[in-house]
Amino acid sequence: MSDNQSVILPEDAPYVNALLLQMIWGIEEVLGTNGLNAVLRASNLNRLIDNPPPNNLESEVQAREYAMLNAAIEEFTGRAGKGMLQRIGRASFRWGIKEQSAVMGLAGIALKALPQRLRKRAILLGIRKGLMDIVEYGLVDVQDKNGVLIYTDYACTICHTRHDEKSICHLYVGTLGEAMAYATGKDFREFDIVETDCRAKGDGFCRFEIRDKA
Repeated sequence: MSDNQSVILPEDAPYVNALLLQMIWGIEEVLGTNGLNAVLRASNLNRLIDNPPPNNLESEVQAREYAMLNAAIEEFTGRAGKGMLQRIGRASFRWGIKEQSAVMGLAGIALKALPQRLRKRAILLGIRKGLMDIVEYGLVDVQDKNGVLIYTDYACTICHTRHDEKSICHLYVGTLGEAMAYATGKDFREFDIVETDCRAKGDGFCRFEIRDKA
């Protein structure tokens, strides 16, 4: 897929109920119910307090709501925001496996039959397929370059309507780390995941490089 690819989302772009719900479950697991309610209020998502979106593939929420919820968590948790968002990303992935493995593109993947190197790529390809199947504007690319896995999201919802001088997709880093752990049986800390490009900074995509730590 070319780096010249571009996805321009309207401000009110729709998003999938189940994907926002997985994030909400992840927030509650990490921050507790009071923390969840606080960030929902800060995101102007009061309507979701004790009334989360349904666990289905309908697109009845908005991408900017997902983005602003990310922003509210970072503000609410201060200096700990990066780590908290990564923890929430890992928890969100686990909820996705438990509740909507098809949404995560993981249903039917026979990981145990593959060598570990191929397991990591297979899990990323599964996530790619899941997102591109259920998100109408989803566009994701996965490459393996000399043992470095490169995961690129051309329509990252974390960045939607947001602008920053630095990369902000900490939740995505957590999700990809948990995906590597799920694929290999290793601890997520055994992988080095770096966001090299970010739409919030004005880049055309969000790109992540995934390496095994030495």
